[in-house]
Amino acid sequence: MKKIVIVGATSGIAIECARIWIKTEPANLMLIVRDLERAKPLVADLLVRSPESSVESIACNFIDPSAISDMVRVIAKAGPIDIVLIAQGTLPDQLDCENDLILSNDTLAINGVSPCLFAEAFANAMQGQVSGKIAIIGSVAGDRGRKSNYIYGAAKGLVARYAEGMQHRFAATGIRVSLIKPGPTATAMTAKLRENGLKCAPAKSVAQDIVHGIEKGKAVIYTPKKWQLIMLIVRHIPAVIFNKLNI
Repeated sequence: MKKIVIVGATSGIAIECARIWIKTEPANLMLIVRDLERAKPLVADLLVRSPESSVESIACNFIDPSAISDMVRVIAKAGPIDIVLIAQGTLPDQLDCENDLILSNDTLAINGVSPCLFAEAFANAMQGQVSGKIAIIGSVAGDRGRKSNYIYGAAKGLVARYAEGMQHRFAATGIRVSLIKPGPTATAMTAKLRENGLKCAPAKSVAQDIVHGIEKGKAVIYTPKKWQLIMLIVRHIPAVIFNKLNI
């Protein structure tokens, strides 16, 4: 069975990815979470959907480099890893972050530094393998800083640059690194935004794009696909015009 590790496994997108993977074929799923109690319903759900699969949840401190390193080392000792999906994240209000440096720090840490640390740890564990895939969930918000979410966007911008560097590092190997850039997605993280009228893509369709993109070894996965064109335009708007926009 494929060995699939999902970091931040209780996130809405990660849950849908896990369901797609075990529906395709039985798998050995290792769910890395912050709260084991919260993960119990997910483990039960996945086992009901695929009794032949192996599903295990593991608790980890997502912002402790030593804890991350130790946990990944243990996982790697158990055998080669086929897929790693790094999916943790939070989406606090931009104004709240501007007025609370502790919240800003936490936002940058969990959305930017933490995914990069996990990616580095798994990259080191997998570098001797013939093949393997590392996928990191970034965001379209990381493509250009905007006043409405630049703290969150800056964290995702870090993830984007980090993934690019890892892609360069493994270019001549069988290891593939995918950077995932979802647009607004209907998960618990965007609940307040949806209450205010924001239209979001279904998490299941976003997950299907992600699983397909990882399987194909795509370097960048925009989902829904329209966001690739939207962000191409946003990135190229001249600053003299961009700075007048309320986005």
